[in-house]
Amino acid sequence: MLTLTETASTVVKSIVDRDPNVVDGAMRIATGATSHDFAISVVSEPEPGDALVESHGARLFVEPGASLVLEDKTLDATVSEEGAISFALTPQT
Repeated sequence: MLTLTETASTVVKSIVDRDPNVVDGAMRIATGATSHDFAISVVSEPEPGDALVESHGARLFVEPGASLVLEDKTLDATVSEEGAISFALTPQT
C-alpha cells in the first residue's frame, strides 16, 4: 500500500486544512490520462472503492486504479523557498 513520508503527510494535511469547504476531508489521488499520470483533489469523502491511507494525521483517498500503480510506492513532498509544492514517488524500501 502507498506510504507517505513525514514531510508528505505534513504537506497533504496542510493542503486539506486550507480548504474551508471541506470538513474532515482528505486529498484524493486518481489516475489521469495514463497509468502514470495522477490527478489530485481535496474532497470531503471517498468515492466507492477508494482506499484510505492515513499517516501522521494526513488522509488520502486513493482510487482503485491508482492503488494498483502506487501499492509499492512512497509519496514524498518538497516545499521551495517560494512555497511551491512538489510531490515525488519513490519505490518503497
